[in-house]
Amino acid sequence: MFNAADLPANLAIFPLPGVLMLPRTRLPLHIFEPRYLAMVDDVLKTGHRLIGMIQPVPGSEGEENLHEIGCAGRITAFSEAPDGRYMITLSGISRFRINAREPGFSPYIRADVEWAEFHRDLAGAEHDTGFERTAFLKLLERYFTVQELDTDWENLREAEDENLINSLSILCPFSPEDRQALLEAPALHERRSILTTLLEYGACGGENEETMQ
Repeated sequence: MFNAADLPANLAIFPLPGVLMLPRTRLPLHIFEPRYLAMVDDVLKTGHRLIGMIQPVPGSEGEENLHEIGCAGRITAFSEAPDGRYMITLSGISRFRINAREPGFSPYIRADVEWAEFHRDLAGAEHDTGFERTAFLKLLERYFTVQELDTDWENLREAEDENLINSLSILCPFSPEDRQALLEAPALHERRSILTTLLEYGACGGENEETMQ
């Protein structure tokens, strides 16, 4: 288990639009670009094995404009294909805020980061004491019907609060900006509130591409 002293002040950054990772979730990635193959090679040589996942700001060109907040994941599974591609799995550890990009000639982005405001991410699974699960699952069923989505309802009903809320935040077809709002929610109950708003909008037939106002 990570503690604050384990978190580095400098982090390899992997910008990827529309991808959400949260603490205590897993993210499989297929790595094939040479610069990101080099990034994985470098990260595997560190003690922490952390990669910072972050979204570009929609409409920005390339990787010049990134959101300030992302989530760092530790490489917990790794395999190499015969053609040199990597398949890795990141396990979400903690969110971070970018302070400044590191200058230099690295083929990928490195940044100085701060972790302090996300100290709760290292404290173990969160619980949502105000979660009205029955009403939430009824809303979710309406949303899935309107959006023509399928799911394993038995697993959803049995999931712990954090796993349920975070899994839906990741798997539902929300816009990149909506995903960023879910990422930046300070606590689980606030993420659940944002998620509920998005599900209500989608259950009324709102377009997935629209950003929550």
